[in-house]
Amino acid sequence: MCTAILCSLFVISAVFADDDFETILRKRNNLLQEELNMMFGSDIMLSDSEEQANKIIMELKTKEIDYGFGNPHHFNFSKHFFEYNDEVKDTELFKLIKAMPKGAMLHAHDTGILSPDYVLALTYKDNLFVCFEEDNINFLFSLETPTASCKTVWQSLKEARYSSGNIEKFDAALRKYFTLVIKNPNQVYTDINAVWSKFQQYFIVTTPLFSFKPIWEQYFYDTLKALRDDNVMYLEIRSVLPTLYDLHGSKYDTIDTAASYKKVLDEFMEDYPDFIGAKLIYAPLRSVDNNTVKEYLKIARELKKKFPDFFAGFDLVGQEDLGAPTKEFLQTLYEAKDEFEYFFHAGETNWYGTSSDENLADAIILNTRRIGHAFAITKHPLLIEEARKKDIAFEVNVVSNKVLKLVEDIRNHPLAVFLAQNLTVVISSDDPGLWEAEPLTHDFYVTFIGVASRHADIKLLKKLALNSLYYSTYHNKDKMVYEFEKRWTKFINTIVQDQ
Repeated sequence: MCTAILCSLFVISAVFADDDFETILRKRNNLLQEELNMMFGSDIMLSDSEEQANKIIMELKTKEIDYGFGNPHHFNFSKHFFEYNDEVKDTELFKLIKAMPKGAMLHAHDTGILSPDYVLALTYKDNLFVCFEEDNINFLFSLETPTASCKTVWQSLKEARYSSGNIEKFDAALRKYFTLVIKNPNQVYTDINAVWSKFQQYFIVTTPLFSFKPIWEQYFYDTLKALRDDNVMYLEIRSVLPTLYDLHGSKYDTIDTAASYKKVLDEFMEDYPDFIGAKLIYAPLRSVDNNTVKEYLKIARELKKKFPDFFAGFDLVGQEDLGAPTKEFLQTLYEAKDEFEYFFHAGETNWYGTSSDENLADAIILNTRRIGHAFAITKHPLLIEEARKKDIAFEVNVVSNKVLKLVEDIRNHPLAVFLAQNLTVVISSDDPGLWEAEPLTHDFYVTFIGVASRHADIKLLKKLALNSLYYSTYHNKDKMVYEFEKRWTKFINTIVQDQ
């Protein structure tokens, strides 16, 4: 038994201990809350209806995450995208995000957006010839049997298909050229060069197919329709603007190709006036010399002059690890920096201190308006601060980065850091057709569930959509945001009414 004095001391000590613990607990909770207050989307204020919709969305989100936390072997986002891209389409949350207005798509390559089934259907067009060469295939539209180089023999694709003896098997073999999706991607795509080789082969194989002028125009029209169906309201498309051709032997140069895009856009806007519009980023290949870049810039000047309301700016594309670094063209690009808006790909790499990630510095010095990918910028804190000061947005393509072997587990994507630090981010999809994803919904879904904090809610989704509008080059942002807010309100009301 304790004396009265000793018992009093024990009680006092316990009280002080409890006070100390309460202080520590408050500090812990305050630290976490301060982090949440810093997070991307924290500045968004929700209406009562948005709060109700948010509760529904967050119940779906936390259910998915908590199940994965307890059963990590079942958590989709620790797996390869090809293992779950179809499966998630049936989830309630995916359906909600698909129905959600997503603003603009600001980073996409023109002939990589539509599905392999769409491309396969194009091979049923008349006057298409094919040349099979071991593991390669060539296409060409022509009124007569082509005389172009072929190691075997040119044949009518229609005749080759119907004489194959098994049309389904023939089409299945053909379809493989139009997709990266396979059953064992981790075994086949062993490193970034392996998957990029297959990725680039797609564009090599399909270019003669897509650059047939009627197909080129049909593909763009159908791309715009697919975006609208995915609740995207505006597009900034990157294109190398290849030479087009027709059945009569006519060739159409870079300017003509851009004119085809503008013509199709005008037709689409007449058919679907609720779509806000599209602009072109001229984005030729970076694996060239300085003199070629000077020629690119001459073309860009002509594009800007002829299509002032359609031409958005300039970029260079291609695998950064193997392509020429931007610093090789720095003086040429610097001399032209006041003539164009730049939208440079930079830092699409896992390397640190190489020409690939140092492209980020060149892009920032050149006052790029946005940075495509910016994957490696977390290793460059000063560059992050410079990008923040200059209000440069990062065009993040989450699914692309996974498929093209930059990140194995999507939870480790640098985007998580971007969001935690409230950096300026827009979500896009790069080449969704090649990995059989929706134009933009998959990237929003994977970002929301697989990358962002478990606590990140509808405010993050709304901020991502709004950012894509604010950091676009569309001239009347007030109009665009007003239209978005109308669609967003309708989306929120639908969720609340259906509960």
